[in-house]
Amino acid sequence: MSAVWTATAGRLLVDATTVYAIVAASLGRRHPEPCALPRRFAPVSVLKPLCGAEPRLYENLAGLCRQQHPCFQLVFGVCADDDPAIGVVHRLQAEFPDCDIALVVDSRVHGRNPKVSNLINLYRAARHAHLVIADSDIAVPPDYLERLAGPLEDPHVGVVTCLYRGRSVDNFWSRLGAAFIDDWFAPSVRVAHAGGSRRFGFGATLALRRDTLNAIGGFPALANRLADDFWLGELTRQSGWQTVLSEVVVETDVVESSLPALWRHELRWLRTIRSLSAPGFYFMFLTFTWPMLLLGCLLAPLPVVIVIAMAGALARCAAAGSPGKALMAPLRDALLLLEWAAALGNGHVHWRGHVMATADSPDLPGTTDAARHGRRPDGVPPSASPG
Repeated sequence: MSAVWTATAGRLLVDATTVYAIVAASLGRRHPEPCALPRRFAPVSVLKPLCGAEPRLYENLAGLCRQQHPCFQLVFGVCADDDPAIGVVHRLQAEFPDCDIALVVDSRVHGRNPKVSNLINLYRAARHAHLVIADSDIAVPPDYLERLAGPLEDPHVGVVTCLYRGRSVDNFWSRLGAAFIDDWFAPSVRVAHAGGSRRFGFGATLALRRDTLNAIGGFPALANRLADDFWLGELTRQSGWQTVLSEVVVETDVVESSLPALWRHELRWLRTIRSLSAPGFYFMFLTFTWPMLLLGCLLAPLPVVIVIAMAGALARCAAAGSPGKALMAPLRDALLLLEWAAALGNGHVHWRGHVMATADSPDLPGTTDAARHGRRPDGVPPSASPG
């Protein structure tokens, strides 16, 4: 009897994994219909919290300066007057004199999330009713702001967000990290979106109206939440607005150059996901195609199971997009399985040498003047890149 149950479990595992792989591959080939552009573009303020000189910071920010949108403002913020990102902003101001660029240098700390603290400080310089919040390591196309504008004309829409693809630097580990985004994260979002879920919000891009932000309590409502991007969308949904996943796909830099660095980054990501949706996290193993197909075939070594597993493996290779990425897929999926198992452990993450709890604490006191006295509140890293 136990052999029957084992074989049944193996068959179910292969079936579920293969169905997911096929659906993910098919959705990845679809190109969503672009949203209609508004007749008139509302002015928009783009809020960019910065921290340090990232490898492609100038190129990423210059892409914003070249936007086709007729009226936009760029607001950059740093927390220290010796931050190297300041020099990059000054270069942009010199090279794009016709671009409306503001720089806010403010060391005040608000709550436990350093990115949100930066946003609170730079928000006072934003002049327009439409806002776009985007991480500093994001590269965007020239029509990015124009294409985000359409959905915000609908009063039922609260937040517009964008998926993103990984853009690696020139090493093996960053390519493996980009595959985490392209081969696992983005397909899982597309599958959830096709199934009707709208419970997401990505730091790559969050566009909303100023009155929507004010209605949920502004940035201070996010000051003690680790997953601030998710909660910005969630709080607007709880207030009755819709979340729109834009057809725009931006690029994010993946710069990890070693296995430990990649492990810490992805483990932080997975533990954050677990803190937001434990049931979904526990069933996530079905999305780790190669190890799950192998395990299913070991549990049920039957011809029909092997044929189904081959179909799942072919779908996984097709989703990878190129022969090189397809060859990397078994390692990528195996590493993801190990990280997922590790993420089942304690609820803490490592962020630039500091340990932070994944549990959100929205009711903790917010603003503090600790930075004025040369210290930060407990749990806030002295240096943490936005996002």
